[in-house]
Amino acid sequence: MHIKKIFGLIASAFLFTVAPAFCEKAFFQSDNYSITLKYNKEIIPGNAVFVRMNVTPGKSVKKQTNALKAELQLLIDGKLSQKAPFYQLNAKKSKNNYEMLSGVPVSLWIESELNCQLKVVFSLAGEQTKEFFLPSVFKLRNFDNEDIYLNESNTAIRSDTSPERMAQIEKLNNIFFSANYTSIHQLKSFVSPTESTRFTAHCGDRRTYIYSSGKKSKNLHFGNDYGIPTGSDVRACAEGRVVLAQNRISTGWSLVIEHLPGLYSVYYHLSELKTSEGDLVRQGQLIAKSGATGMATGPHLHWEMRLNGSAVIPEFFLTDFTFEED
Repeated sequence: MHIKKIFGLIASAFLFTVAPAFCEKAFFQSDNYSITLKYNKEIIPGNAVFVRMNVTPGKSVKKQTNALKAELQLLIDGKLSQKAPFYQLNAKKSKNNYEMLSGVPVSLWIESELNCQLKVVFSLAGEQTKEFFLPSVFKLRNFDNEDIYLNESNTAIRSDTSPERMAQIEKLNNIFFSANYTSIHQLKSFVSPTESTRFTAHCGDRRTYIYSSGKKSKNLHFGNDYGIPTGSDVRACAEGRVVLAQNRISTGWSLVIEHLPGLYSVYYHLSELKTSEGDLVRQGQLIAKSGATGMATGPHLHWEMRLNGSAVIPEFFLTDFTFEED
């Protein structure tokens, strides 16, 4: 295996190795601890970057709860774009080390080549904060453009500024931008919520909405749409806790499931719910039936994934994105 030294911190050595396609590995060593990291190095608009970090304290450092503070940062053109703290995994099993995970989204809005960097900032047992960069590669993604013609009913929904709709939007955003760092429901790869492979729209599509009045507005599509008949089975993409089950003006009957801190799956335009808020669901469990409720031009399932408030292309999570199976 080819190994080369790429960075040094004080008297420490940081080594990078070439690993299988999705998983890159990095190592950091000091007198007081050693760190092993696994991560996906490709920074692609609409994807996310996850870093799994294993920290083994030296004999002189006693392991303590919450003694390790660490944060993952995504820098774009030298400026902080996204950040998220690392949270501990398998706390009861990891007696002599810290096993940590963090993930940040890469914006769907990016449309040009940018200088992106991944940085880890950490402190162990009250030591001085240290930081290092992980080698990464930026890859631009092309998105489709589409015109969406809205009839009078859908025009009214999209133009609705009523207190009820605004309250529903605020409630949903409060969920998307929240993170419970003890809510770790599933680390293995997710699965599609439907057996259908007939897409009618994709996450990241650039949309021009054309209202019945002739007015136009632009936005992005934040999920995948599957063209399936009303009443088709919708199943949980992963184990988690239902945090929203509501009939919304914009999206009709809707479900949101929490899977990891700050990570949620979203299911819109449903005809029937098979679960309720607060329920714990298993991967593959029947949670709803598809439909055409809310602002919809026909029967379909809208499946969306949100990480720290931002939409991420759902296919990313069908991989071993936490390096649980590596």
